[in-house]
Amino acid sequence: MSCPICEAPTVAFRVPDALSDHAPDGAPAAVVCTSCLRVHPADDGEADPTFDRLLSEFPPGEAGAALVLAAGMLGSLALNRMAVVDCCEFVEAEGVDVLLTLDRLSRAGRVEPHYDLSRRREQLADFL
Repeated sequence: MSCPICEAPTVAFRVPDALSDHAPDGAPAAVVCTSCLRVHPADDGEADPTFDRLLSEFPPGEAGAALVLAAGMLGSLALNRMAVVDCCEFVEAEGVDVLLTLDRLSRAGRVEPHYDLSRRREQLADFL
């Protein structure tokens, strides 16, 4: 599947059960665009995806899924603050440094989010 907005490739993943309230349209699975980082609902996702297309150091599995859910909502941080914080706390509970991963993602230059990732990372640091 390609992104319906920018037509870049996507990565499918299952939404962790603990974060189902934050899934796009309440779907059990979603896809993340490998370019703009928008997250869209999907019928089915990989059980244990890797997010290497985003960044080789990106966390796999549920931690990665939670982090892409958060990244997909960073464009509207003011509206999605609690959901983003919930997703980031889930990621941190899995032993992943959210801010470091976002720094690496920003520096890698492989994505072109629909928002300023560096600026959102700074704002997110105030919430975590």
